[in-house]
Amino acid sequence: MKKIIVLLIGMIVFFSLFETSFGIPAFGRKYNMSCQTCHSPFPRLKDYGEEFAGNGFVLSDKDAPRYFLKTGDDDLSLLREIPVALRLEGYVTYNNKNSDQSDITAPYLLKFLSGGSIAPDIAYYFYFFFSERGEVAGIEDAFIMFNDLFGTDLDLYVGQFQVSDPLFKRELRLTFEDYQIYKTTAGFSNSDLTYDRGIMLTYGLPTGTDFTLEILNGTGIGHANILRNFDNDKYKNVMVRISQDVAEGFRIGGFGYFGKEKLKDDLNNSFENSLRIFGPDLTLKLKDQLEFNFQYVARVDDMPTAFATNIKSNGGFAELIYTPKDDESKWYGVALYNWVKSDIKDLEYQTGTLSLGYMLRRNIRFIGELTYNIDKKYAQFSTGIIAAF
Repeated sequence: MKKIIVLLIGMIVFFSLFETSFGIPAFGRKYNMSCQTCHSPFPRLKDYGEEFAGNGFVLSDKDAPRYFLKTGDDDLSLLREIPVALRLEGYVTYNNKNSDQSDITAPYLLKFLSGGSIAPDIAYYFYFFFSERGEVAGIEDAFIMFNDLFGTDLDLYVGQFQVSDPLFKRELRLTFEDYQIYKTTAGFSNSDLTYDRGIMLTYGLPTGTDFTLEILNGTGIGHANILRNFDNDKYKNVMVRISQDVAEGFRIGGFGYFGKEKLKDDLNNSFENSLRIFGPDLTLKLKDQLEFNFQYVARVDDMPTAFATNIKSNGGFAELIYTPKDDESKWYGVALYNWVKSDIKDLEYQTGTLSLGYMLRRNIRFIGELTYNIDKKYAQFSTGIIAAF
């Protein structure tokens, strides 16, 4: 009973801190439009938002020279103002990671975001973590985008991004619970489907067929080594993806990730690991109210440790999002099922999540979420506020 009282007090204090918050994120300020234009609910993107991002953060019918300074040099593009925004999240949790305690985790993260067009068909995007779980985490997403290369629908991204972005974007999910399979690695491997440095090419056909090619370091986004190299070996990893719009609201896709990495364990043993990650995915939208997302991933590591060979892991997630009035919905619900199976038992993971959200404003979202760990048989509860301004 005492734990519940502490949790309720924490929620009341937390809501009183955030209730009067209001703001408009960077792109909304630039174009003088609602977040609802691109998001429903934020940060989840609508089709229009996907198109906007894929067009280099430009609305062709609204962009005008007034966004740039007139310097008298036609080859110089200088923005009058740098578009910036903040995202602040905080939660109250109970029994998080089976801790058997309540916790006021506010702020859970504070992001500084900036992005936009800096020249015709050239854009940038990045965000910096002022704080993530109490630490300065630094930069995650950070890239330059070249839009419509050679007058075609070919786009080029150079920098840091999530390998899984062409599949489902972790940063845009509505749940506190993550997409676990994207983070799963075996042994000492540095390669997963989250953040990495590399080059990404995307190309779309009028038939609704999209192609993605990623060339990656395969080492994540850690610090440079003593040679000032981010990549620790001579190898590069490759991810290829194809997706197809089958009908209105129905998309299927598949990807393959192939890599090789030179590793070293805690005993200074050196070894090389070849890995293959692949799987299908689909999205089905019904009557602008229901969206079903499914991802399956299989992974094979030839030698992720000096003494383990042919390690197989597989898993995925199934997600159902309900918005009763489409983008006019104040309420929404999410059901998420995560699972991971592996030859390495410590990697196994199976949870079911129910999340309910309420839009206090277009850019302020309250969530309450219950996740049950099926394998370890415990439940955790989270409630919090996500604000972007």
